[in-house]
Amino acid sequence: MKTAIITGATSGFGRAIAFRLASLGYQLIITGRRLDRLNELAPQLASQYSINVFSLCFDVRDNNACTNAIQSIPYSFQKIDLLINNAGLAAGALPFDESDLTDYDQMIDTNVKGLLYMTKLIVPRMIEQQKGHIINISSIAGIEVYPNASVYCASKHAVNAITKGLRIDLVKHGIKVSSVSPGMAETEFSIVRYHGDTEKAKAVYNGLTALNADDIADTIEFIVTRPDHVSINDIQINPAQQANTYIAHRK
Repeated sequence: MKTAIITGATSGFGRAIAFRLASLGYQLIITGRRLDRLNELAPQLASQYSINVFSLCFDVRDNNACTNAIQSIPYSFQKIDLLINNAGLAAGALPFDESDLTDYDQMIDTNVKGLLYMTKLIVPRMIEQQKGHIINISSIAGIEVYPNASVYCASKHAVNAITKGLRIDLVKHGIKVSSVSPGMAETEFSIVRYHGDTEKAKAVYNGLTALNADDIADTIEFIVTRPDHVSINDIQINPAQQANTYIAHRK
């Protein structure tokens, strides 16, 4: 049985990916900051798919918390085959000169440093096995910059650069490194970005059918079910009504 660890598993993409990997027979290590959601999700996955689930409640922005969490993983979960670096967010949607440094810190600490902390902890295990797979959830914002999102875009450009660099460094160890870059997707993402303003969040998707979490889970399933000799390096996935970060056809 293969083991996967998913960061940010309590909502959105991470939750959908957890269910999809469970359906494929993975035993799961699910992580998140909301203990109540972890406590609800873990038994649901275990009973529905008859798999083993271990949950870890911590914030990926805290390197010591990441280290302590990974060190606490039981022996039966020690061999990690798949790392899904999903934890990430956007905070704020204002021009650079009007935006808040606190939002910058939150995005850089979560999207970049959190990903690095977790990857740095898991990679030695994969090197020892001479096998593994890392999938980083990036964004179209890591490919094209758009207005009022300079630091969010910078954080996702960093994710894409790290992904490419990891692929070069780890290929000799038999470790695959992939990225998925979604366009507009309706989850809790915009609610977080607009600091809980649900009306602003809903308006982002007016007039179009956005991606949903299951669309990303489909993509993850495709990547992880390829034969061992095949590596899906990078996938960009948009709603059909979104051409790029600038152009979306709203009906």
